[in-house]
Amino acid sequence: MPRFADLKLAEAYQQCTEIARRQAKNFYYAFLALPRPKRDAICAVYAFMRHADDISDDESRPRALRREDLDAWLDAWHHAAAGAFTDMDLDISADEKAAYNEAAAPRPWDTYPTFEDLRQYCYYVASVVGLVCIRIFGYTDPRAEKLAEDTGIAFQLTNILRDVREDAERGRIYLPLDDLSRYGVRIDELAALRDRTHLTLNQRELLESLANRAEDYYKSGLQLLPLIAPDSRPALWVLITIYHRLLQRIERRDYDVFSERVSVPITTRIAILLRGLLQVLRNRMTGRAR
Repeated sequence: MPRFADLKLAEAYQQCTEIARRQAKNFYYAFLALPRPKRDAICAVYAFMRHADDISDDESRPRALRREDLDAWLDAWHHAAAGAFTDMDLDISADEKAAYNEAAAPRPWDTYPTFEDLRQYCYYVASVVGLVCIRIFGYTDPRAEKLAEDTGIAFQLTNILRDVREDAERGRIYLPLDDLSRYGVRIDELAALRDRTHLTLNQRELLESLANRAEDYYKSGLQLLPLIAPDSRPALWVLITIYHRLLQRIERRDYDVFSERVSVPITTRIAILLRGLLQVLRNRMTGRAR
């Protein structure tokens, strides 16, 4: 009969899995191709980072209070990791309201002057996740670390392209300012785009330039695959393939990310997952699963 502590741990992993299933639209399909222990671990990592991301994006609270929430969340995690469990509810209540309404005051645009500045942002929000993931996947070649960083940047650049409209509506322009200047596109142009299927030549070339950078970073993902443990390669292949397919759909739509949100159809994601699972079976039959 399982111990009570084991039951609580199993329930916690199940909650993390549910969070990943609901919110990690592209990641979750790749997770299914992992062995169960690695799948549980990667879902736990996703749930932790998802909550931190939700805290930082909660625009109902002023930035100073969001920083305090993040500090409290990280402090609680450190206590839990050290075994000092408390009654603190790590799931910070969504009903808590800010003491004052920050949205009432005009805010400056959140921007990045150069691509190097944007790349550094992508490192923090995506490459770090990649570095955590490959430690779960397993690797021995140190080259995997730089390749994982670059693969994370490829994913984040894809997200940025897909979300240009939504981000502009929230006062965020992730396209580098020097690129906007190079292609003669103003910030207010991007903010004003609504339900557009035909972009100006300059606007399309601006988005295409970021897509080309993303394509270069995806090459690192293909180089990373043979460097991680065989039992994790199918999952990483599924993840890279789904994300790259998203970028390709944006490219095929001639960079129309304004008239509707671009996504990879669920039938395509399932087909990619099935190919990954077939690779899992082949690895087991040939003894390459470890």
